[in-house]
Amino acid sequence: MAGIVISSLSTVYVQVPVYATIGGAAYNPTSDVVQMAFTLNGASPGSGDWKTASWTSGPGSGSYLAQILVGPGTGGLSLATGSWTTWVKVTDNPEVPVINCGLTVIQ
Repeated sequence: MAGIVISSLSTVYVQVPVYATIGGAAYNPTSDVVQMAFTLNGASPGSGDWKTASWTSGPGSGSYLAQILVGPGTGGLSLATGSWTTWVKVTDNPEVPVINCGLTVIQ
C-alpha cells in the first residue's frame, strides 16, 4: 500500500480520507467518533493502540479527513523511527468500520 514519509523531527497531521454513504447517498461522518492507530509489521490494533483523532473537511464537497497529530512536539503522538501500518476506526451505529490505510514511515 502507498504511504507517507515524515521526518522524525516533524510534528504534522497524518490525514486519511473517509468516504461514507447510506443507501448510495453521501453521509457526513463528522458526528461519529473517529480513532486512529499505528502498528508495526501490519499487526491488527489492540484496544490500547487506538488514539483519539479528529475530523476535518477534505477537498471538494462531501469530502472528509480523519486526522491525528504525529511527532515529538505540540502534543503529537510520538512514533519511533520505522514503518507503521495506519488504521482508522469510525464508531457509528450499528457499523464500526476498521480500515487499514497503508503505511506511515517515520525517518
